[in-house]
Amino acid sequence: MNQIVELGEFLRSCRGRLDPADTGMPRSARRRVPGLRREELAQLAGVSVDYYTRLEQGRSRTASPEILESLATALRLDETEHAHLFDLANRRPIQPRRATPSPAEHVSPAVHQLLATLDAAYCPAFVLGRRTDVVASNLLARALIADFDAMPANERNQTTFVFLNPAARELYADWETVAADTAAMLRMDAGRHPDDPQLGALVGELAVRSEHFRAYWAERRVHERTEGAKGYHHPVVGDLTVTYQALALPGDSNQTLFIYSTESDSSSETALRLLATWSTEPLPDRARTAASNEPGTTA
Repeated sequence: MNQIVELGEFLRSCRGRLDPADTGMPRSARRRVPGLRREELAQLAGVSVDYYTRLEQGRSRTASPEILESLATALRLDETEHAHLFDLANRRPIQPRRATPSPAEHVSPAVHQLLATLDAAYCPAFVLGRRTDVVASNLLARALIADFDAMPANERNQTTFVFLNPAARELYADWETVAADTAAMLRMDAGRHPDDPQLGALVGELAVRSEHFRAYWAERRVHERTEGAKGYHHPVVGDLTVTYQALALPGDSNQTLFIYSTESDSSSETALRLLATWSTEPLPDRARTAASNEPGTTA
């Protein structure tokens, strides 16, 4: 990935999302494109129009931290976007490296024990690593989302599941938001690891096979999940809503533990408890239960 070009595209995308009225710039009926003009952003950031134009067009290899801070302020970047801007603009001299696949990721026995403990608390939980790979998950997470452990190793990936598995569209109550956020998470990882050949191959495959991924990827948004809520249309237990917390695992900055929970005494809590029971049933019984919950069937 060409970092200079990526930096320019990111700046252009952020500039196009700004409402001129929010920055104190006058509205004009003659604006032919949304967002600020280059000269307006340059004025807000305190840089010359020529310099900013070269930076956005990928014709400048220099951008000091001070200029980046000014641009981030003018563009009203949030914390995640601010970090991504600095990732893309890193121009420290480095020795040429040969791109090699990164080793397979693992979690410690202590994390596996934690995942099992969360199962007992009726909390789906899983660990995402580089490239949104699903590194580990507990039984309830596999029952709620997908059985990643049963998939081939190269398919145990959250982005692949969201965009290429038809079940994902039925599972997520707001698939569009989940898809947009997932693509933005992957772009955040791409900014941090621009020389990762496996990430490049993943993006290429998704771009070829999913028009929705191509559209979201072209927006150049970045996103880092910390907490929130998510709704599901589960084929066995019906509709439920979970809240999630994202926690960085100590010892590996690339791994994040996601823990789902539900409100006490809610229908969602009841659904998760039923799902926990179902997930421990023998496979033939689980199949019959799932079939009985399909539309048009009767128990």
